Amino acid sequence: MTHLSIATASVPGDLLGKLDAIAEAGFDGIELHELDLIGFSGTAEDVGAHAKNLGLTVDAFYTQDDFGGFEELERDAALAQFEQKLAIMADLCTTTLILNVTNADDASVDREKLVADLAELAHRAGKVGCRAALLALPWATSIRRETEAFELIEAVGSSHLGLALNSLHSLADGSTAARLRDLPGERIFHVQLSDAPSRDFDLISSKGQFGLLPGQGGLNLASFVRVLARLGYSGPWFLGHVGSTAANTRETFVRDGYRAIVSLLDEIARTELTVEPPLDDLPDRVHATGFEFIEFAADVADHRLLTDTLSALAFRKERIHRSKAVELWRQGAVNIVVNSEDKGFAAEARRDHGPCVCDMGLRVTDATKTAKRARMLGAPTFSQRLGTDELDIPAIKGVGGSVVHFIDQKSDLHRVWDIEFDPAPRTDAVQYVPQPAGVRRIDHVAQTMRYQEMQSWLTYYLSTFQMEKADIVDVVDPSGLVLSQALSSPEGEVRLNINGAGERRTFAGAFLSKAFGAGVQHIAFASDNIFETSLHLEQAGFKRLAIPQNYYDDIRTRFKLSDDMLSAMRAGNILYDRDGRGEYFQIYSAAFWGGFFFEIVERRGGYDGYGARNAPIRLAAQMHHSRETEAA
Repeated sequence: MTHLSIATASVPGDLLGKLDAIAEAGFDGIELHELDLIGFSGTAEDVGAHAKNLGLTVDAFYTQDDFGGFEELERDAALAQFEQKLAIMADLCTTTLILNVTNADDASVDREKLVADLAELAHRAGKVGCRAALLALPWATSIRRETEAFELIEAVGSSHLGLALNSLHSLADGSTAARLRDLPGERIFHVQLSDAPSRDFDLISSKGQFGLLPGQGGLNLASFVRVLARLGYSGPWFLGHVGSTAANTRETFVRDGYRAIVSLLDEIARTELTVEPPLDDLPDRVHATGFEFIEFAADVADHRLLTDTLSALAFRKERIHRSKAVELWRQGAVNIVVNSEDKGFAAEARRDHGPCVCDMGLRVTDATKTAKRARMLGAPTFSQRLGTDELDIPAIKGVGGSVVHFIDQKSDLHRVWDIEFDPAPRTDAVQYVPQPAGVRRIDHVAQTMRYQEMQSWLTYYLSTFQMEKADIVDVVDPSGLVLSQALSSPEGEVRLNINGAGERRTFAGAFLSKAFGAGVQHIAFASDNIFETSLHLEQAGFKRLAIPQNYYDDIRTRFKLSDDMLSAMRAGNILYDRDGRGEYFQIYSAAFWGGFFFEIVERRGGYDGYGARNAPIRLAAQMHHSRETEAA
């Protein structure tokens, strides 16, 4: 199997704690950064012994010093330092040293001098059975590209001097991996994998400090790996130094890193024979085909508020659990579960977060394989004691401590509503709502979390499911900024919005504060005709969010809407957006439970967004409604 390593420089905390977390996550080895060793109170032998006891190999030692192009006295000092590194490597039981090309302002860029210095370095490394890997830095004073570094390596002509590559350095300026295909694989000693926020990432000014885990950015890392594997590179794949560690705990970051690199290499290995699978028997990424249910945890008072809102949305209570205080409310293909149990997971979630979405069921092609992949990638599993006639539905822990269950058609799982539930009494089933309001399915679910958690959950979803991400959108809240990342399954059957909030004064930040952590903040239902739905909701007494009249004056001019359409939207507090592919309509409920709300949407044509243009209007209206509610 593929050997997986991680740079200790990326992991927060003390050195031995880093090693513990790295081994626990499933990595095979480490790239030890010299600064980690310098700050450690023990010896290099202690580090090597601790790594060995954990089953980790020290695959490379990264020195903070560069080398080459010095004057005579400086050259002697540099060689003495190099000898010291070789002694440390012996104590660490590693044979590969990574060093940067010279970046000193006063270093010579004379090619002959650089080649002579590197030849001496390679000679000394070879004498003790070691090798040096030269890493070009895009912000260096001289050698900035890996192809330039290789020209020096080729001129030296020693098997003890090779190339270190970093995908961020190679691709962030828009270059393609194809330009590396003439490099000889045997001279590539070390490969670091890290992503970038975008293809026009300013690598030089940032000096690589803001890299991302594989999959979190926009670089074509799959092409990078394929090119190097076809060249014959067969060494460890290293998770390179990334700059997103301060926001997460050590364990969370290392788990995310493992999940990211395994998912990347697994995806490539399925079509590229030169890449070995990172794990045996890892199921493929899962195609989620829809939301089977959304479950709320609600006590008696919260139950009344929620079910009154559902009734106003024309949902009907159709089934009651045979042994628990759990109800199924349904409209179209939407199943809403209301759990009022005073024991079990839902009760615990309610105590920890208040009334909330505690569980989400996804329809998948194979529930067992879905849960297995998630577990193998480090997701914590979930189970609780089953009652009589209850199904054992595969599940894992999700955002904010919630649960995600997996439902498929291969077993009785999809019959859960018939097996565990009885029809609701007729007096309950026939509500005052005469007919459904046209809600067909769940369009998307929005989960709100701290900024720092966004990348973690992005990695979780992308590595587990067949999903694609859209560009991050900055949503301007009247009291701050909210970041929004949209994810979608291939055909849009499952859409998720991950929203990151920082300021507590923002609407999303207030939700996090009142809900005591991350969770689902809103659920959007899809309608085939939002104007008909709006009329039904009005008859049912649905409390919707009031939209300022100035908004409609603006969109009249912006989109050149007809008077009839504009009048209908104004009457129904319906928001509107349009792009080159289609149209989008939105109705929002008034918020409750400290910021939770429902949304009804209609997509026409090929519109694939979420009305980002309307977000500031919606947020301002919600903040206004919140202040009015608190004042009352």
